[in-house]
Amino acid sequence: MNINLQLDALRSAYRDGTLTPRQLLLGLRDKAAALNPDYHLFIHLLSVDELEPYLAALDGRDIDSLPLYGVPFAIKDNIDLAGIPTTAACPAFAYVPEQSATIVEQLLALGAIPLGKTNLDQFATGLNGSRSPYGACPNSVLPEYPSGGSSAGSSLAVALGVASFSLGTDTAGSGRVPAALNNLVGMKATKGLISTAGVVPACRTLDCVTTFTATAREASQLLALTARLDPRDEFSRSNPQWNDGSAFGTPRPFRFGVPRAQDLQFFGCVEGPLLFGDAIDRLKALGGEAVEIDLSPFLEAARLLYEGPWVAERYSVAGDLMEQKPEAVLPVIRAVLAKAPAVSGVQTFRAQYRLQALKALCDKTLEGLDCVVTPTIGRPVTLAELDAEPVLRNSQLGYYTNFMNLLDYAAVAVPSAFMDNGLPWGVTLFGRAFTDQYLLSVADALQGATTPAPVSVARNDRARLVVCGAHLDGLALNWQLKQRGARLVESTLSSADYQLYALAGGPPFRPGMVRVKDSGVAIAVEVWELPSSELGSFLTGIPAPLGLGKVQLADGRWESGFICETYGLEGAVNISHLGGWRAYLKSLA
Repeated sequence: MNINLQLDALRSAYRDGTLTPRQLLLGLRDKAAALNPDYHLFIHLLSVDELEPYLAALDGRDIDSLPLYGVPFAIKDNIDLAGIPTTAACPAFAYVPEQSATIVEQLLALGAIPLGKTNLDQFATGLNGSRSPYGACPNSVLPEYPSGGSSAGSSLAVALGVASFSLGTDTAGSGRVPAALNNLVGMKATKGLISTAGVVPACRTLDCVTTFTATAREASQLLALTARLDPRDEFSRSNPQWNDGSAFGTPRPFRFGVPRAQDLQFFGCVEGPLLFGDAIDRLKALGGEAVEIDLSPFLEAARLLYEGPWVAERYSVAGDLMEQKPEAVLPVIRAVLAKAPAVSGVQTFRAQYRLQALKALCDKTLEGLDCVVTPTIGRPVTLAELDAEPVLRNSQLGYYTNFMNLLDYAAVAVPSAFMDNGLPWGVTLFGRAFTDQYLLSVADALQGATTPAPVSVARNDRARLVVCGAHLDGLALNWQLKQRGARLVESTLSSADYQLYALAGGPPFRPGMVRVKDSGVAIAVEVWELPSSELGSFLTGIPAPLGLGKVQLADGRWESGFICETYGLEGAVNISHLGGWRAYLKSLA
């Protein structure tokens, strides 16, 4: 069965009647059953009888009433599906939940259909997909390599064409490493944006539910549908309006961070530096400006995850079982968690203090950047290498991923190339919390596979503001912008549709910019960028007759900016012929 399972294609097939959900799911179930002996991707594949209630629930339903009507998806087996065992890849730990995880309930209500529970590194501890009593998961392209983990089976379900998307989890890279190794988009949203209620914790304070999709556009659609505050989850967070589905679009010129050469590690892979350089060049071609950054504080934060007390947080889930039935936990997992009981409260607080200091440094690095790009992995490792040196090789896979959740950043892994041996290779874009849709927009542009391209402009947590008078750089009211963390983006001109007036009153002396039908000129302006959260306080402080509206720039763009109501022109002097406020001030001098 080779059917295009991408969301829009599947919806079209249902709509034109060439396919029904029952036909599709039963066919995919057969395909998955045939693949499972070699790939070990499912721990529990739903039987025909177990699928039937979900299929029957769609009978007679209007496809337009359900955004995910008949969409097949797979669920990592540390996420609850009511009535189906949750094992976390440990049979002795298994239980049967009465209620599904919130994210699963959301997807079912939207019309999606679960195909089964997927394999994982036991207790989601690992980045390779080989640490499971249900069998190691080989790569979807080259079987001598691992699938990546811990969301191993979830990545394979999409890569092997048995699910449109799948759910994984991510604490240290489990939703990104498998994406890179299987030519998928792996979306690790901001912590708390997707509910983790009904998810077996790895590190409760860090865990994120992730999605695997073929395209960034699909990841955007899923995130827009599921980013909701959940009363069941005390770690749930509200999604700000600037990060809703409408924020997905075409990126305008942007600034992206690139690690210094001394911070990059490819662990002997000769192709990695070349492929990473190619990805940087493609981002530049999309309008990006590369800015070199110091990645060392990010990497120090990453080391805290396993070298610091967070290993004790993992132990809080599996520790009792390890003590009572040590043979039930895989030896490599026992080895990872063995030092946890010795972690003291003093060590824990010291590590938290250090993490907070590092986060301050890292947040400062992200100021003025729209995102940062890194490789997703330094180099792929073979199953044989993992078997010989499991801890070292797993650690290498997490070099670029372990710090994201500790520092509370959003991240998306996106395919960017293939290695000479045919193995997929990709990069990760990461940025501040609640810039998820923006990151997906850049990922979509980098992926270059979306048709048609988004027509709207991508948004993030920064708002742009056109100023024409006292808020210009260095002038009397510019401090109001800088105090709010604003930065100057560009000095430019408005379109030739405006007149500029020196308003009566002052100090401070202010201009009024008015759009006119005739006799307009281009006015010198500046474009500033400030945190969206600061825009409201700035707006409320603007005195009449001025306000914020839309201003057209010389290149045709429309941006928010200062405008003036016409009643305020009484007693004003038309200074349009001077072309700008600075020129007017110079004329007075």
